[in-house]
Parts: sequence; structure tokens; C-alpha cells
Amino acid sequence: MAAPLNGAEAVGPEPVLCRVSGGVATVTLNRPERMNAWTPAMEQRWFEVLDALLVDPGVRAVVLTGAGRGFCAGLDAAHVTARSSGAEDAPTRTRPLSGLAAFPKPVVAAVNGPAVGLGLALALCCDVRFASPAARFVPMFSRLGLAPEFGTTWLLPRIVGHSVALDLLLSSRTVAAEEAVALRLADRLVPGDELLPAAEQYARSLAQHCSPLSMAAAKHQLLADQHRPLEASEAESSAHNRSQQGRAEFREGGAARRERRLPEFPPLSPDHPDVRDWVRPVG
Repeated sequence: MAAPLNGAEAVGPEPVLCRVSGGVATVTLNRPERMNAWTPAMEQRWFEVLDALLVDPGVRAVVLTGAGRGFCAGLDAAHVTARSSGAEDAPTRTRPLSGLAAFPKPVVAAVNGPAVGLGLALALCCDVRFASPAARFVPMFSRLGLAPEFGTTWLLPRIVGHSVALDLLLSSRTVAAEEAVALRLADRLVPGDELLPAAEQYARSLAQHCSPLSMAAAKHQLLADQHRPLEASEAESSAHNRSQQGRAEFREGGAARRERRLPEFPPLSPDHPDVRDWVRPVG
């Protein structure tokens, strides 16, 4: 794993950095000289880091941010030029980048600057988005002659609604931080110097107070419920809560409240089906 650095100090050769503190892993996209534009090396390191965090019992929540002035400027311009000219083929991925939405541990975005194209999709895949006044959300696809990629057409309307999603995807216009909060593209607007601490404090609260099993179940059900009736959703949650592990989590949560202490929920097991499914290649 990369050296433990915070977002302000995130400089060095690794394209993705990670540090863990208080149950929270802060993952930093680390190409500040290129506004953290995405490259194949970054993508490889990205999955290596996330796979390690998923099975690390000391990690209960993740914060994603960018080094320097940007969150992620999308695909690196050199690769955009090479692919648009036919000199380079687009990659055939065995693991979709949109899979971040199904990561079984909560992921909080600290959007510190432009989130463009692929970078916007990464932010949309996060469970909660904190934004600084410098944040900018830019679909970009239509201005490059591309269909929206990385699951954006699935994610965006579920967050902002159908007509707003169409406005953004048709125009590829830039959405500034205040409008992003109004549209629900971002959940909280935080002063720039407070952005990362605020996102980490939120994630730390989840790590300290919330059951990893319950949070994984909530994420799984929200995704699954996009495609099934209400009765099936209720049946799954009831089965979860009646299971041996579900009952144990409930007993511990109730005991902690009665005794006015922090709960001692166990970490998410590497054998949990959502963990196994997330690391399994597609295709």
C-alpha cells in the first residue's frame, strides 16, 4: 500500500495514495500536475488499493479525493488524443469503473476541484459527496463526440432526476459547486480548507457508530431495489435481520444504546457475498 499521506501532502510517484486512520481509508488520486487525469497505471493501482481496503478489517469507510487543485479531470488528454485519432484503442475492461457504486463499504467523495467525464462518474458512484467551492462537475461526453460512459446514464438520473440528467448530458455544461448542491449532485458544500477533514469526520462517524454488515446490506438493497418490487425488498431485509449474524448485530446495537457506549460491531467478513462478488472480474 502507498505511503500514508494526507490529501495536502499527496505528492510522489504513486498514481493512487492511501492512508488509514480511525477506521477510515483516505484514497487520493495523485497526479496533481495533470489535475489527476486518469491513466491505465492509475486504474490498475486504483483496483489494487480498493481490493486491499475491502478485505482490511481495520477499514470501515473510505474517503476519495484528489491531490492538488483537481478531483479528476477525466481521461488523460494524451490518451484522448491517441484514441480519437485512432492511434490507440479504448481498453476492454474486465472490471467496470462503475463497480465502485457496489463497493460494500461506504465511500465518501471529497470533491476538491473539477470532476470531469470519468471523474464525474467516480464522484457519482460514491455514496455521499462533499464539495468545496472550487468543485466543478462536467459530463464532457457530448463535446467529445462520445456517448456517456462509465454508467453515467444509470447513475445521474437516479441522483438528479431525468430532465436534469438530460440537460447535463446533452449540453456537457459545467456545474459549479453551489448549483451542484441545489441539484443534489453534491450533498454538502464545505469551505476548501475544511473539505477533507469534514469528509473524514463523517466517514469516521460511520466507522465508529454503524454496523459494517448493516451498511453493506443497505448499499446492496438500494442497488437491487432498482430492479425489483417492494415485496422482494422487504423480504430480503426481513431475512437479513432474522439471520444469526443479523440478530447478533441487533443485540450489540441495542446493548450499546442501553449502556451508552460505542458499539463493538465486527468487521465485514471477507467471505461476505458482496465482498466476493465485488472483486470478481466481469466477462
